[in-house]
Amino acid sequence: MIPRAIKRLFHQASIGDQSYRFMFERGSADEVVAIDCETTGLNVRTDDIITIAAIKIRGNRILTSEHFEATVRPEAGMRAEAIKVHRLRQADVAQGPLIWKALPSFLHFVRGRPLVGYYLDFDIAMLDKYVLPFIGIELPNSRIEVSKLYYERKYGDAPPNTSIDLSFAALLKDLNIPPLAQHDAFNDALMTAMMYVLLRDMKERGIRIPRLRTHAVFDPTGA
Repeated sequence: MIPRAIKRLFHQASIGDQSYRFMFERGSADEVVAIDCETTGLNVRTDDIITIAAIKIRGNRILTSEHFEATVRPEAGMRAEAIKVHRLRQADVAQGPLIWKALPSFLHFVRGRPLVGYYLDFDIAMLDKYVLPFIGIELPNSRIEVSKLYYERKYGDAPPNTSIDLSFAALLKDLNIPPLAQHDAFNDALMTAMMYVLLRDMKERGIRIPRLRTHAVFDPTGA
């Protein structure tokens, strides 16, 4: 595996638009950004982003007043299954800009801060589909996956054959976070931000999440 520092140097050397070199500036050590994307489907190659939200977190404060939110017009058609999930129709996004118009504002908002998300790799893969041809590199930001933080707090010391539940609903319930309307990019980013703040605090204080004794063997993390 290539060390992260070497990968960052390679990305800096490869960036096509030098005006985006700020993407390599980490900024304040206590700032991260929670993000979420809603899409026309789950195929990174053929589907498109329709909404993006990002919320800044500073220390243990979620700065909802400092957020980015955009609805963009996808080039891919809206899948019926996706419409049932996020409740956005083709007509609802028809007047939005193409993502290329929204991307600069998004990149300037997140800058080089670490990105926080729930199953973040999918969101990053969707974003990189546009970021790579736009500035010549993929997003160089470090990633913080809340489901991994949750896994460590609840299942990190679990015996073999423990049943694992990493669903969004499970995280909300165990962390006593009030559920907002899901599959809305801003709401999902906000709930993810709350998960991050609580899980980080629990880790700092050495607190674990109680679990029931079960005997199933399914582990979606592959850990």
